[in-house]
Amino acid sequence: MPRTSLRRIVSTTLAGISAFALTVSLAACGGSSSSASKNSADGKLKNVSFMLSWAPDTNHIGAYVAIAKGYFKQEGLNVSILATSQAGAEQAVSTGAANFALSNTFNVGVANIKDAKLKLIAQIQQRTSAIWCSLASNTSIKSPKDFDGKTFATFGANESDAVIKRMVQTDGGKGKFDKVTVGTSTFQTLNSKKADFGGFYSTWEGVQAQMYGPKLNCWSEPDYGVPGNADEIGVITSENEISHDKKTVKGFTRAIQKGYTYAYMHPDEAASILVKQAKDANLNLAFVKRSMKVITEGNYWGSREDVKSGKFTIGTPDPESAQKYFDFVADAGAYTDANNQKVTKAPVATEQIDDEFLSQGSRIMKDIQ
Repeated sequence: MPRTSLRRIVSTTLAGISAFALTVSLAACGGSSSSASKNSADGKLKNVSFMLSWAPDTNHIGAYVAIAKGYFKQEGLNVSILATSQAGAEQAVSTGAANFALSNTFNVGVANIKDAKLKLIAQIQQRTSAIWCSLASNTSIKSPKDFDGKTFATFGANESDAVIKRMVQTDGGKGKFDKVTVGTSTFQTLNSKKADFGGFYSTWEGVQAQMYGPKLNCWSEPDYGVPGNADEIGVITSENEISHDKKTVKGFTRAIQKGYTYAYMHPDEAASILVKQAKDANLNLAFVKRSMKVITEGNYWGSREDVKSGKFTIGTPDPESAQKYFDFVADAGAYTDANNQKVTKAPVATEQIDDEFLSQGSRIMKDIQ
């Protein structure tokens, strides 16, 4: 499944609002989030857009920090943050409805099978954050092998089935389970006992479970035989954008690198910026700070010490890990083309990535100090 589908739906549980209210609040956020909007009338700033892939959260935080700190403005850009479209951020960028968006290497590969002509230009997340969980109160599940014969709260895509099957079999089970399609919230589906387990993210829903409940028992897919990194979350644009305006792509990439790097070095301040900038999302500051604490302490965006020293550059892609996951999904027969016909050949990771616009980490650190 495209990872944005999982994130887009489960994130709504945190705000406790309907899908309609979420869409309205995000549109309001997108309309007011650019600190440089008043300056664009003089013609000195170029208007570009960055589309969210789900509700505002800490995965998007670098864009909000870059706006608040004026990093985009320094590059001559007036950036508007857009609510995700019903068709998804990948489709919006492919058609030119948005210049840039948050996505991940896997989603780019899946979209490019359907000729979307997208590129990942900066990979922010370097570790898998997907976790597969049951309620702690469900004592019949003690490890992934106990998913056998249970009901999976799914979003309907074959990729997640392949992940669960591999985890169960690695743990000594058969990999046979029932499914129910999640309509609104995985938490709600588990609480209602319509399903026994489902997918979450350690850096967001995992934090929610720790702070507010319900308590979960969770397992990470790399620990149970799933190869590579399924969650190479980062910034995407279109091949058309690259071919027609390299200067803008370069400036946007540099600015958002600064935003994410600053957030990694100053997580509490960045949390406050996100809450203030995305005010219509009604994010809780303590919750966002805890999410950033999980991200920084877990080195989800790379070794924090190496980022601080300039040894590692936030935005660096990892095609080797991406390829392992692409190949795994291909082996499971989970790819289809635009005509819903099965595709057996895995996307080539290096063909989904364009890292020519990245600035060096040492330079980024110098610029944000």
